[in-house]
Amino acid sequence: MRPASVALAAVLALAGATVSPALSTPAAAAAGTAGAVTGFSANGAVYAVSAGTAKARVSFVTDQVFRIELSPNGPFTDPTGSDVVLPQGAPPATSWRDAGDRYEISTGKVTLRVYKAALRFALYRADGTKVWEESKPLSWDGKATTQTLARGATEQYFGAGEQNGSFSHRGKTVQIGVDYNWNEGGHPNSVPFYLSSAGYGVFRNTYAPGTYAFNDPVTTTEQEMRFDAYYFAGAGAKDVIGQYTSLTGKPFLPPVYGLEMGDSDCYLHNANRGERHTLDALKVADDYVKNDMPNGWMLVNDGYGCGYENLAETAQGLQQRKMQLGLWTENGLSRLADQVKAGQRIAKLDVAWVGNGYKFALDGCKAAYQGIEDNSDARGFTWAPESWSGAQRCGVQWSGDQSGSWDYIRWQIPTYAGATMSGMAYNTGDVDGIFGGSPQTYTRDLQWKSFLPAVMSMDGWAPSDKQPYRYGEPYTSINRKYLKLKESLLPYMYSYAAEANRTGVGPVRPLALEYPDDPVTATDAAKYEFLSGEDFLVAPVYADSSVRDGIYLPKGTWVDYWSGRTYQGPTTVNGYSAPLDTLPLFVKAGAAVPMWPGISSYLDRTAASPLAWDVYPQGHSSFSLYEDDGVTKQHRQGKSATQTAEVNAPTSGAGQVRIDVSASVGDFTGKQAARPYLFSVHSTTAPGQVTLGGRALPKLTSKAAFDAAGEGWWYDAADRTGVVQVKTAAISTSAAFQLVLDGASAVGGPGGGPAGDVWASDLPWLTQANGWGPAERDRSNGETGAADGHPITLNGTVFQKGIGAHADSDLEILTGGRCSSFTATVGIDDEINGYGDVTFSVVADGKTLWTSPTVTWQSAPLAITVPLGAADRVHLKITAVGTKTGDHGDWAAAKFHC
Repeated sequence: MRPASVALAAVLALAGATVSPALSTPAAAAAGTAGAVTGFSANGAVYAVSAGTAKARVSFVTDQVFRIELSPNGPFTDPTGSDVVLPQGAPPATSWRDAGDRYEISTGKVTLRVYKAALRFALYRADGTKVWEESKPLSWDGKATTQTLARGATEQYFGAGEQNGSFSHRGKTVQIGVDYNWNEGGHPNSVPFYLSSAGYGVFRNTYAPGTYAFNDPVTTTEQEMRFDAYYFAGAGAKDVIGQYTSLTGKPFLPPVYGLEMGDSDCYLHNANRGERHTLDALKVADDYVKNDMPNGWMLVNDGYGCGYENLAETAQGLQQRKMQLGLWTENGLSRLADQVKAGQRIAKLDVAWVGNGYKFALDGCKAAYQGIEDNSDARGFTWAPESWSGAQRCGVQWSGDQSGSWDYIRWQIPTYAGATMSGMAYNTGDVDGIFGGSPQTYTRDLQWKSFLPAVMSMDGWAPSDKQPYRYGEPYTSINRKYLKLKESLLPYMYSYAAEANRTGVGPVRPLALEYPDDPVTATDAAKYEFLSGEDFLVAPVYADSSVRDGIYLPKGTWVDYWSGRTYQGPTTVNGYSAPLDTLPLFVKAGAAVPMWPGISSYLDRTAASPLAWDVYPQGHSSFSLYEDDGVTKQHRQGKSATQTAEVNAPTSGAGQVRIDVSASVGDFTGKQAARPYLFSVHSTTAPGQVTLGGRALPKLTSKAAFDAAGEGWWYDAADRTGVVQVKTAAISTSAAFQLVLDGASAVGGPGGGPAGDVWASDLPWLTQANGWGPAERDRSNGETGAADGHPITLNGTVFQKGIGAHADSDLEILTGGRCSSFTATVGIDDEINGYGDVTFSVVADGKTLWTSPTVTWQSAPLAITVPLGAADRVHLKITAVGTKTGDHGDWAAAKFHC
C-alpha cells in the first residue's frame, strides 16, 4: 500500500522476479504425453507407475485424499517442501488389483483407476459412481504440464483463491499467480486449488503460476516440468474444503478485536497530509470515541517512508481508548520483536513482501504471525496481499490498492464469497478503496462489509481522509448504525470464526456452498449477494439507486431484517426499497442469533453483561455459541466454552415456541459465572404467557416498563410485524434452562395477520415511507418527531382512530390472507387550509384495488369499503398531485375486517 507512483515503480522492479519463482526441476524434456504403462509396484500406500521414460507416483494420505506426481524425464522434486503441506497422520490401508485394462487402487471410500494403454487416471467412489476422469493422459510441452479432465453436463467449478469479480468458474479461464492487478479480472491472493460440484477438489502442490480453463474438457496447466497434485473426494464442498485445509492448514482464529473495524493511516512524514507525528493517531482515536464509532485497531504507519516514533506511548494510548496498535512493513520484519514488546498486535505486509516468489510471501505471513505470538501472549493477526496456499493459517487476505466506486462494490462481492471456496476464511478490501470514493459509495461499501469478518478503512491517499465520521450527516449516523450492528453480532461472527478454525469453512459464503442442489445459486443470478454464516443473506446495493432488483432467495422462509416481512424461497425479489440507510438483509427462518447488545467495543462487556438471542422461530433449529478469552492462545489448550440454544416451534401458524439453552460447557479465563439473558422472539401473535423453567414471567405493558423491570416480557406489535421481548435475571452459566412462549407463532407462512377486526393504526407496519416526518397513529401528520400531530379532523369531524400521513406516503401492512375488506374515511386534514391535492390508493399484493379521484382541501371526505380477497400484504398509499406542499392525507377510522 503506497502512493500510485511508488507502487508502479515497485511493480516494475519486481515483475520479472515474481511471476515465475525459481524452481528445482529435472532436466528438460521434450513435449509429450504419458504413454503406455510399463511398470507398476506397491509399497504400502505408495504406488509407483512407469510409462516409458515418464515416472508417476500415487501416495494415499487418507481414505479420500491422495497425491499424484509425475516426472516426464527425471527424479521427483518438491519445490514447496514443507512450506505448504503440513505433516499428516499415518496413511490408510489400501489394496490393489489388476483389472485387465487398468490397475485399481482402493481404500474403503474410493478407487483410483490407472489405465494401461496410455497412462490415464480416473476416480470412483466405493459405490461405483465416477468422481472425475482424465479425458487424455497428462501432457507437457517443455515448459508446462497439463491435466485434462472431462467436464460433467452441469458440473460447476469454484475456488482458485481471490479471483476479482468471479466466484463460479464454469466456462471461464482463471489465472493463478501474481499479477498486481487489484481490479476486476485480477487475481491477488490466488491459490492453486479448485473444487468441483461433483464432490472433489484438486490442489496443485507448486509455487509455479498456472492457468485453469474450465471448459469442455477442463485443462489445468502449471508452468513447470513436473506434475504434482493432491485430490480430495468428499460428500460435498464443505467436506472437500475441510480436507484441503487439513492438508494445508486450517484458517487461524483471530483475536476478537480483529473482527472489529480497523483504521489505517500514515502519520509520520506523510507527503499527502503534511508533517504529523505518530501520537497524532490518538487524536483520530479520540474522534472515533467522540463520534461513538466502534473501532478495534489502528495501523499508524505504512512502511514506505512513513516510520514511527513513541511507539510504546502510542500503543498505551490506543489501549486506553479500547483499540490495539498495528504497523505495516514494506519489506522487513527485523524489528518485529521489539515492536510487539512495545505493544504492536497487528502486522500488515505489502506487495514488496512477494519478493522473489510466492514462498517469500508465505514465509513473510508466517514470520509476522509468529513474531506476534513469540513476543506477547496475544494471537497472531496479520494482513497480506499476494499470498499463496497455506496463508489462511496466518493472515487476512487483503485484495490491494483500489479506488472507491459503485463498480468497486459490485465486483468485490463475488470475490470474497468465492475465496471461501478455497479455504480462505478472511478476505476483504479497504472500505471505499484507498483512492477516490464518495460519501455515498463509502456508506454503501461499509454496510455490506460490516458482514465480513475483517474490515478496515484506509486514510491518507484519497483527497480527504476516510474515517466513517468524516462525511457528516446523514452518513455518520448510517455508518454508526452498521458498525454498532457489527459489534452486536460479534458473538455470532466469532462463533463462525471458531468454526472456520475447526472445519476450514469461512463465515462468508456464496449461496452455492449452502444450497448446492439449487442450480440458480452457481449462476450470475446469485453473483452479487452472499451468506454471512448460514443465517444472514446480504444483497449489497452496488449502484447509485434506492432500489435493489434481482435478489435471489433460495428455498426456505426469509425474513427482512428491518421490516419483518417474510418471503418464501426460491424467489427473486425485485423493486426492494433500499434508501441509503438500508442494506438489503434477510434472516433465515429458524435462526437463533447470539448478540452482545449495546456495545461499542468487546471491552465494554462486563461480568454482568447480558447475552441476547435474536430468534426467528420455525420448526426445529439450533445455534452453538463459541466463547473463549478472545485474545490469548489459551484456547489451543482447550480453554473455551460452548453453549447451545435449541428452538422448537411450529412450522407455521401459532402454537408453542420452546427455547432450550444448554449449560455452558468448558472454561476459560474471564468466563461469566452467571449472566442475564435477553430474547427477541419474532412472532406475529402475542403469546398468552411466557414461562422460564416452568415459572410464569410477569407480562409488562410498555417498553418503558420492560426496560425498568428486572425480568419479564412484553409484546411489541409495532416492531417488525411483532416481537416478543423477554429478559431474565442472571442465570448461572453452568445451568441449562428452558423458555416457553405459549401462543407465539412461527415466522412466515399461515398464521400471520390479524385474527379479528382491527384498527389500521394498531397494526405493525412492515414498511413505511412518508413525505414529512413519520406517519402518525391516531393523530394528524405532525413534524419530524413521533406523536407530535393533532387530532385527526375531516370537515369538522374529529376521529379518535386513524392514520395521519403526508404525501408521498406508503404504509405496508401484513394481512396474511385473513382480512376480507378495508374501510376508512379519507381526506385532507382540516388543519390544511387553502392547498393540498392528493390521491389515495389501496394496493394488495402488487395489484391496485382502489384509487380515489384527486382529493383537495375543499373535497368532502370519502367513506370507502375495499374488498381485499385473500391479500397477504396491503399498501395504503397517498400520492401528491402536483407539488408536495401541505398534502396532509388522513386515513380516518381505518379498519381491517378479518
